Formats: sequence, structure tokens, C-alpha cells
Amino acid sequence: MDKAEFYDVVETLIVPLFTGSVLAGEMESSARDLEVALGKGNSVLLKPTKMDDYRLILKRGQAFKSFELNLMRAIIREFSAISAMGITDKMYLSQLNSIAIEKALIESVTESGAETILGIINGLDQWSTRTYEGNTVQLGILVNLGATQTPETQTKVTYKDILTKNFFALFSDGNNSFIEFDRTGNLMGHVNIRKAKAAPTIAPRPFERVARVCNDKRVGIVLTVKGDILVFYAHQLIFARRNGKWGVYSHEEIIKLLQNNASYTAKEIRKALYNTALDCSFSCKGACIVYLNKDKTWDALNHIDAADLVSEEHFNMKKQMELEEAEKLYNLNNAKEMIARFSMTYDEFLVKNECIKTMALRKIVAGKKLQEIDRKLIEEMTSVDGATIVDYDGTIIAVGAIIKIEAGSVGGGRLAATATMAKYGTAIKVSQDGVMTGFSVDKRGEVKQIFDV
Repeated sequence: MDKAEFYDVVETLIVPLFTGSVLAGEMESSARDLEVALGKGNSVLLKPTKMDDYRLILKRGQAFKSFELNLMRAIIREFSAISAMGITDKMYLSQLNSIAIEKALIESVTESGAETILGIINGLDQWSTRTYEGNTVQLGILVNLGATQTPETQTKVTYKDILTKNFFALFSDGNNSFIEFDRTGNLMGHVNIRKAKAAPTIAPRPFERVARVCNDKRVGIVLTVKGDILVFYAHQLIFARRNGKWGVYSHEEIIKLLQNNASYTAKEIRKALYNTALDCSFSCKGACIVYLNKDKTWDALNHIDAADLVSEEHFNMKKQMELEEAEKLYNLNNAKEMIARFSMTYDEFLVKNECIKTMALRKIVAGKKLQEIDRKLIEEMTSVDGATIVDYDGTIIAVGAIIKIEAGSVGGGRLAATATMAKYGTAIKVSQDGVMTGFSVDKRGEVKQIFDV
């Protein structure tokens, strides 16, 4: 693979897979250097072969994990082999590239069980376009990488024999019940994970239990009713194929990016925000979630109507802001109306203005902070049309808020609202097809995209 080809592989295939990563130049290298090696800080050094005299520098805010390094090695190995074939047919090459990415993803987790897992994914792919008794199915499979069956316990049934049969659709649901195979593909039996032992996980809420049982010796694979294929390992969702495209979930990197150099932020709040976005993503519910910086709350309130505020503290801030505005000369004509609107308590304001939604949400939130509320409830609240605004300490300021966007905003309403509020912290837009896009501001105060997964 020549240098231009390698740059293309890194920029178009490797960088997009690892959230928050950037290509930060190159450096000299010798034959003693490995193709993939950790560099200074949170960087990785890459080159196509040991004999190449250069290495590309890939950086991000969070340290790269071992399976991510394995993935880079596997991608470079697969694409070096494709390059050596000298294929020029673009359609054929595109198909090979897709297969190579899938193979590299699985081999980064396990080499001994890779053939079995790839075969299972192929079988689930066939199910994604099929129905059983007129309905699409959700299926769950576990691959036990550590189990060794003896000739006495080993069945003569493999995944190849049963995975594509109609009756297989009845044996698992991808939530509580799973069929388990060993790393060579032999059937081990049925596993019910309803009472899975608690463990720290990072996964969409409906799949928390499968993440619990998937440690470093067990891989979970789920086909959803929407046709997505999810892969779980080390108590996390690590890969997913959605809309025909594979993605790598670098959870810790995204959680770190949500901080974005804020003066105050707590990891538990950032994790709760990320979990909320993840849950909305995999339930295919659109959302706009905003996490404000400590010193930007006042400015952000300019874009939120008082009728949408579920926090009395923030209503009083808004009240003070509006009354001060009323005193300014250029608002003289509207002063009486503004003063009359805010010359009352929070409860009186909600009743007088018939803010039924806000009163209901206030009762439901019950003064709890984001990180204290049940994940399912947060997912449902965030799905309310409008933006969910969270203060720096986790206080829920507004739910379903209609944002006053700035002039010149482009894109749809949700994107415009997200970009507007990103100026005051970090904002996440979740589209109905599941894509999560994060925005914040750079050092010049301009809105920038910080992740897209």
C-alpha cells in the first residue's frame, strides 16, 4: 500500500470509526517500529508495514483501549491485502471494503472465535430481511469464547445447522433469552439473563442485561426488529451495524467530550446525558439535549420561554432578567405588559398561563436531578417535542422547550435549536434514524461538531 492509499484508509476509514480522533501529522520511522503502537499522550502511531519509513499520528482526548489498537491492526492488515490484489472495479472494491471492515471489527475482539461470530452475523443478516408469521424478529446469540466442550458434552449441532431455520425465531428474544454457542460454533444451550448479576455497563437501556453477561470471555450479538445488528463485549455495546453501516462506540471518549473544557462538570452527569442520548438513539426517537456550562445559564435563558421552565430557581432568574429588561428605555411601550406578566410567583404564573405541560413535568421530575431519575423516564421526557435543558449540576431546567433560535440558523428546527444552545455548553441532536451528533464551541466561540455516531 503506497503512502497516498494509506492516508486515504486512515482518513476515510479509521478516523471516522474512533470518535474524537484526528489525524495530527506524521513522523519518521524505522523498521524496528511496529505498524500500530502507542505514542506520547493519547496518541497512536500507524504505518502500513514495518519497512515503511513514516508513521501517521492519530490523537484524541481519551487513551485508546487495547481492542481499539487491535481493530486498527486488523483494518491495516485487511486493507493491505486488498491493495495487493490491484482491483480497479469500484463496485467490487466497495463490497470488499465492507467485508474487510466487518472482519476487522470482529477480529479486534477475538481471533479464535472470529469465524463463528462472522458466520452468525451473516445468518442474522439474512433474518433482517425475513419475517416469522408476518412479523420481523429480534434475536439474541451469545458466543462463549472461554468454554471448552468435551466429546461427551459437545452436540453435533452448530449455528450453521439451525440459525436460518424458521424455528430458531422462537428460541430467543434478544432481551432476556439467548441461544449460546462456543467459539467453534457448537450449540451449548439456552440462557435466560432476566436475573443477570448487576455490573457496570454502557449500553442502550433495553440491552443493559446482555451487556452485564458479556465480559471478556463472552460476546453478545443482537438482531433488532429494525434490522440493526449490535455487538456486546466487556460489559459494553462496542459495535453496531445500523442502516447498513458499521460504527464503533467509543463511550468514554464521548463522555469526556461532553465536558468540553467547562469550568464545572461531573462525570456522573455527563454519563447520564450520554445514556439518555444512547437510549433515544436506539429507540429511534428524535431528541435535543443541552448541557449548560456553569457560567452560561443566564445567557441560555434568553432562548427559553418562562412557560417551559420546570425549575422554580431558573424561573426566578428569568423573571429577574425580564423585569430588568422592562426598565430599559427601548422597551418602554412593552414595560407594563412585561411587568404584569412576571409580577407573581412561579406557581401563580404557571396557573395563570395554563402551563399544563410544565406543571405535569414539574410534578413528574419532583425536584430530582438528571442523574437521579430513572433512565426510562428520562428517555420518555426527552422525546417530548422540543429541547431538554440541563444545568451544570444536573438540574433539569426545561423539558420540551421551544428554543428561540438565532437569525441565520440553517437546517431543520432540531438542528437549529441544537446549534443555538451549543453556544452555552454542549448540545446533542439525536435524529430519528439513530444518529447522535454533538456540538459545542471552539476557542473562538464558533459552534463546532465534536462527535457523530
